Amino acid sequence: MGTHGQIVCAASPADERRRAFEGLVRHHGPDLYRFAHWLCGQSQVAEELLQETFARAWRAFESLREPEAARAWLFVTLRCEYARLYGRQRPQGGDSPPDQIPQPALDDRPEAWALRRALAVLAPEYREPLLLQVLGGLSCDEIGTALGLTPQTAATHIFRARRRLRAALGEEPGRQDDET
Repeated sequence: MGTHGQIVCAASPADERRRAFEGLVRHHGPDLYRFAHWLCGQSQVAEELLQETFARAWRAFESLREPEAARAWLFVTLRCEYARLYGRQRPQGGDSPPDQIPQPALDDRPEAWALRRALAVLAPEYREPLLLQVLGGLSCDEIGTALGLTPQTAATHIFRARRRLRAALGEEPGRQDDET
């Protein structure tokens, strides 16, 4: 009995698990959607990827030992779902052409469009680590784990991606193709 004669029921472990998971969905969903959209370039596919990611994450939620690792875990899960989808629906002729750029979502200023175009033509080995850092907030250690790279290699790829973006946007002429 609680105060004033009220019956107090403790939340069941299943209810606590569901609430914790719903909190993760609310907190990380928007960033995961942006990352999914950058990966596939299509709103509907991004939504499907997000649903599959959360379904897979729900099934494995009990195995998450460190709540602070949830963000990286969800981003890695999303990336794996994208790889599964890509494996099932391999486009004709390899990767999609760079001119197929995601449509601007909210920001349709010319600067934002130029950034999207520059990101779209970055090689995936540079684009993915950068997006995981910028959209996902992942550390170089987490990015390295997600992509099968050392943290130093992940940091190098992010550095090169940023430098190539600056060159593509005209902020650093002549540096776009520099590999060192």
